[in-house]
Parts: sequence; structure tokens; C-alpha cells
Amino acid sequence: MTANGSRTTAAPLLREGQRAGAGYVVERFLGEGAYAEVYRVRHRYLGRQAMKVFKRLGSRAAVEEMLAEAVLLSRLGHPNIVRVFDAGTVTTPSGERAFFTMEYVAGGTLERFRGGHLARGEHVPVADTVRILRQISSGLALAHAERPPIVHRDITTQNILIGYDAHGLRARLGDFGLATATHPATQLASAQGVLAFKPPETLLGFRGDSPTGDVWALGVVGYLLLTGVFPYPKGVAGWISGSYRRAPPARPRDRNPEVGSALEAVVMAALHFDRTQRPPDAGAFTHRLAACGALPEEGSPP
Repeated sequence: MTANGSRTTAAPLLREGQRAGAGYVVERFLGEGAYAEVYRVRHRYLGRQAMKVFKRLGSRAAVEEMLAEAVLLSRLGHPNIVRVFDAGTVTTPSGERAFFTMEYVAGGTLERFRGGHLARGEHVPVADTVRILRQISSGLALAHAERPPIVHRDITTQNILIGYDAHGLRARLGDFGLATATHPATQLASAQGVLAFKPPETLLGFRGDSPTGDVWALGVVGYLLLTGVFPYPKGVAGWISGSYRRAPPARPRDRNPEVGSALEAVVMAALHFDRTQRPPDAGAFTHRLAACGALPEEGSPP
């Protein structure tokens, strides 16, 4: 999906008002990525949903490969992972395309949520940050608990959706398009995803994604929400420069005095340069977050 929701392809796969699949009507275009477009649709019985339509035309085997994300999401089933409702093919001006529908989250992405606070000259509240980290890591822990573990490989503020329910803010982890099972022996997968959220080992020769790589991304998200900046704003060039990567990022409390020392320690542990010194997976990260005393009870006001 483009950052501003604009379309990069010459013509849409679907048009507003079009009937798509069995019982869906397209309401509007939401955005797109390299491989798919996303639309808000309405089902005649089940109401509003989001429909992900793949751009590539393929064989039956290719369609099954594209829909592997939907299969994975339906298998995981967690309140903080986007739910999938339906999957199949839909007619477009360019031919049949694979699609799946998932829950529509009206609040939009975490990046939009963060941007709203920045526009008002403020940080995301610490309590909201803790709740978001708790919820996303709890959902991710389910994937990491699979045998072999499933790694997301693309945790970013664009791939976390923010909504609200009877208990308040509810974050959902989405876009499992790059998720994959790790190798049973090495517990690693090939490195994929957005460089700003990738751990140093994938950039400096290790070349593998693992549950600890997902934990690093959680640390980046937490640091970004608490401080308004990335922990390593010089990005890949900074990592490779040598002297820069030897210096840890500034403490979150130096940028935001409302951050407690225990929460800061959890975030900084996730951003440890040595992957063996990070929490080994999302379950361990969630446990440390709970142990630091900064974790609001689920269902309580943020």
C-alpha cells in the first residue's frame, strides 16, 4: 500500500459499485502494495470487510501460493491478528484474480495513529504504547509457538491496524504475506521486509530472519512510538559505517520523560545488537513486558 493511499497502477482491478465474488460490493479503494490492492467491500449479510486482490495472474498452483497468507491467518486465529473470512477468485478487467477478505479496521494503520499524535506535537501516550506492544506481541507469540516457528518478517507501523472495541484500543497485526515457517534445523528463514525495521544481523552478513528478528522489529515499533524517532535514524548506512553501530540508541527517557525505567529496559533489550541477548521470541517479550509492571490489565482503561 502506498503511504498516502494513492494508486500506482494505471487501472484499478476493481471499481466502486462493482459486484465482486459471491455477495460483495466494492465501496472504495484503500491502498496497494507491490503484489496486491486492498478495497473496502460490503457483504450482503456479513457487512463491511477488507478485500485483498492479488495483481498477478497465475495457474491454480500460483493461486494457492498467493492464498497461503489467508490459510495461515485462518489457522492462527487470535484477537490481535487480522481475521480472514473468505477466499477465492474474482473477475477483473484483466482476468480472474485471487482474493481473500478480512476484517475491516476503521481506525487505519498504526502509522496513521502515530502521525495524528505527532501532528499535535505529542508522543503516543505511554499506556497506549504498552497496550499496543502487549497485544501485537501476544498475537505474534502464537505464530512463534508453531513448530517450526512462523516468523512475520515484516512488522512495521504500516502493518499494524488500530481499532477500538468495548474494552478500548485494540491493535491487530496484519499483512502476513511475507510470513514463513523457519527451517526446522536452523530456526531461520530468508531475510525479507522493510529495512528500517530489520535487525542488524540481516544487514551485516547473517542474512537470516528468526523470531528474535521479529522481536527487534517490536523494539523498533516501541521506540518509535515512545520517542517519535527511529532508534537508528541513519538506517542501513549507519549500521554499515562501523563506529555508529557500536553506539546504542539514546535512551527513550532522554527523549520522553514519561517513559519508566522498566519499560525502557524491555524496549532496549529488544534492540540489543547481539540477537542472543534479546528475548528469544514474542512470548518472552510479552512476559518481560508484564514483569516490568508497565502492563495495564486487558479490558481496563488505557
